Amino acid sequence: MTDYIIKPDNKKTVVGIDVGGSTTKIVGFAPGGKLLSPMFVQATDPVTSIYGAFGKFTLENGLTLDEIDRIMMTGAGSHAIGSSIYNRECKSVSEFSSTGIGGLYLSGLNEAIVVSLGTGTALIHAKRSENGTETDYLGGTGVGGGTILGLSRKMLGIGSIEHLEQISEGGDLGQIDLRIKDISKSGTFKGVNENLTASNFGNLSDLASKKDIALGIFNMVSETVAMMSIFAARSFGIKDIVMCGNLTSIKPVCDTFASLAPTFGVNFIVPEMSQFGTVIGAALQ
Repeated sequence: MTDYIIKPDNKKTVVGIDVGGSTTKIVGFAPGGKLLSPMFVQATDPVTSIYGAFGKFTLENGLTLDEIDRIMMTGAGSHAIGSSIYNRECKSVSEFSSTGIGGLYLSGLNEAIVVSLGTGTALIHAKRSENGTETDYLGGTGVGGGTILGLSRKMLGIGSIEHLEQISEGGDLGQIDLRIKDISKSGTFKGVNENLTASNFGNLSDLASKKDIALGIFNMVSETVAMMSIFAARSFGIKDIVMCGNLTSIKPVCDTFASLAPTFGVNFIVPEMSQFGTVIGAALQ
């Protein structure tokens, strides 16, 4: 990882903080480049969540302020803090570049499409070069975790993704989605997987259960993200797609990625600590 700023001879800990709408994530790289276990706190106020995360992190890792070199801030709420926290230097860095750098760090790849699965979805092309890691924000979609929660509340009265995941277990997409095999004779589209979705919620049955609908919501969002990622990877002639963000911890989301990968010849990679890709990338800048 020689292209990153944290070197083995680093004398103090570098802290990264990613301030989201409801969750703030924090991580640190100790002297020698050792990654300290990431953690997160939940709070609606960004200042409260930042100081809460910082206090919890330093306490649990036995860190004093003198042992911290600098704090790298990213995320939508990072503007809430000025140039320092408890007199420690505080710098703001791009969320998109942080995601790209963090995705390559966690996956160990030299080039990939890195996808940030948050409230919405962002796609970044990241590539290591002699000058460091180059990142290019490709765009994204408003379809993401916020979509899942909004539809879940309206359709099922469930306001938690974790609860929705539990309910979706054992759901039947045949009661929800219209697939290619439902609208064409076998062999009509040569070389095309007939189990692919032709229309999300295009075959919604009156007999569909809550678990069917829950699974359908997850599948619609994850298929949309997956196909955008595949198109982006094709445009760069690469096959590796690194998934980061909170949704990577949701089984039905990851199941969709795994089911689509063979058909389109790509590698969907969900690395360990994928939820913390952006904050790790912030600390590494």
